[in-house]
Amino acid sequence: MINLKEVTTAIGELEEEKVLKMLHDFIATNPSEEEAHKVVAACQEGMAVVGDMFESGEYFVGDLIFAGELLTEAIDTLKPAIGSGASTKAGTIVLGTVHGDLHDIGKNIFKSMSEAAGFEIVDLGIDVPVQAFIDKIKEVNPDIVGMSGVLTLALESMKDTLDSLKEAGVRDSVKIIIGGNPVTKEACDHIGADAFTTNAAEGVKMVQAWVKG
Repeated sequence: MINLKEVTTAIGELEEEKVLKMLHDFIATNPSEEEAHKVVAACQEGMAVVGDMFESGEYFVGDLIFAGELLTEAIDTLKPAIGSGASTKAGTIVLGTVHGDLHDIGKNIFKSMSEAAGFEIVDLGIDVPVQAFIDKIKEVNPDIVGMSGVLTLALESMKDTLDSLKEAGVRDSVKIIIGGNPVTKEACDHIGADAFTTNAAEGVKMVQAWVKG
């Protein structure tokens, strides 16, 4: 079995070659979906380390972007094991970072993992205006809407978006999950979302439970 601590450390130190070699070796052992999810979690812990280093000033924006790309590569490498049970489409998710927020690393991780779990993702990108969410929901009739944000102000943008979905009459046709650093149970209740998460792997489990239920 792969050393999860080593994976976390290597991602935290942005050692691309080492990370990808470890993951390729791991995939070669034909791991179970559960084992692959543990490795994804270790990769995410590595991203948390990167985030801490960025906040403390040891890493810069370029490092954050590189880490995000490295994580996407890592998840792509793990996809054969993560998505082994997902041959049919699980459901459709409209996803976006809410208006006023330009962060997309967390959103992209959730997107990669959801795709691996068999979801079709309609990614609206970053700084998404309220109307874009409404238009896309009417167009594709998704099962789930995911809103992401890293800044504290994103919470108000999420509430604003959700209130507008209600006004447009499309709120009740979808489940809504919000994600990002500032989200808490209190924020989720205030915004009116169905669920919240600060961990992409946990978020994927939630949306899987919704479509199975």
